[in-house]
Amino acid sequence: MNTRQITSGIVYAGVNDRTTDRFESLWPLPYGVSYNSYVVRDQKTALIDTVELGEANVLFEHLDMILEGKTLDFLIVNHMEPDHSGSIPLLASRYPQMKIVGNRQTISMIGGFYHIVDPDRFVEVADGDSISLGSISLKFFLTPMVHWPETMMTYVPERKVIFTGDALGTFGALNGGVVDYEMETDIYLCEAYRYYSNIVGKYGRFVERAMKKVLPLDIKYVCPTHGPVWHDRLQDIMDIYSRLSQNISEPGTTIVYASMYGNTEAVAEAIAMALAERGERHIRVLNAGKENLSYLISEAFRYDGLIVGAPTYSMTLFPAVDSFMKAMQTREIKGKTLALFGSFTWASAALKEEQRYAEQMKLPVVASLDVKQSLDSDMRREVEKFAKDFVEALRAARSGASQ
Repeated sequence: MNTRQITSGIVYAGVNDRTTDRFESLWPLPYGVSYNSYVVRDQKTALIDTVELGEANVLFEHLDMILEGKTLDFLIVNHMEPDHSGSIPLLASRYPQMKIVGNRQTISMIGGFYHIVDPDRFVEVADGDSISLGSISLKFFLTPMVHWPETMMTYVPERKVIFTGDALGTFGALNGGVVDYEMETDIYLCEAYRYYSNIVGKYGRFVERAMKKVLPLDIKYVCPTHGPVWHDRLQDIMDIYSRLSQNISEPGTTIVYASMYGNTEAVAEAIAMALAERGERHIRVLNAGKENLSYLISEAFRYDGLIVGAPTYSMTLFPAVDSFMKAMQTREIKGKTLALFGSFTWASAALKEEQRYAEQMKLPVVASLDVKQSLDSDMRREVEKFAKDFVEALRAARSGASQ
């Protein structure tokens, strides 16, 4: 059991999942994931979010320890995704007098997902509303599309604590500690890039809007629904989310490629070496045929340079790279310096398909290269020109961004 007092009157009650292989049945969880739930105790008691249904019994054990025989007066639902709302029906049955607090869309979704429709069970709140628990109050901020339409955040002004739902969350189960100063946090900050890009990435403008709404608040603790409670490294996690939501990338280049027999891979390697020779130091070369899409998306989001290459396959784009480009399109990726290369044996198609994606994403292509069969001395000179054009464009973009 992993209950922990965060600050006076606020206790962590969440659970760890070290069994699930893929989040949303898509994204790998090499370090597991936490489903965070919190109890706010005063004259009345509120639970902030629940946990995935399969972990409900652990949550109930935590509540029994924390409540010490008292009832649960309120359940605050910041986010309705089932990994956080799955235990609502069991909680409603266990605590029949408990009021479920949410906004209009939340209440509608609870009816749709869990068929709880009795209006007497609900307290509907709007943006800026508050509920008193005694000397502690809960204030609600609606943050739609971070990353579902009903999402909101709950703030406890008397303790300077905000419960942010999925915002400012990360992959990774908690290993004993709960608050960041109790643990080594580097792995969680790294996983924050993957979590944001995989889960929230399409909704950057809504994340930015939410951040602007809550940043003026006096905040000492951020309590998300996944990952550590942030305190000492609060600014670090806020900076990551703020930058990503505004499409502000770190200096570096991600090369995503696929290769059937090694010829396209040789081009990718030659490009990487040419970039290094021109002083680029942070270069990530990722084989789309081997790496999970999750990591390709994360690295592409994180760094400002992106180079994509693939062989022609059945007169179209190699499937693994096609999936990557679709993922970039779905997430409406912006602010990248983009270059493309393709390869073919007798008829070129891959480069044209990559260019079509770039056009649809409204990303200018600063350099392109099409290789027939394999590298030769003439094509190596083309690689050098490709790298030169790309680096010049990349540095011009960085210079413009810094002004």
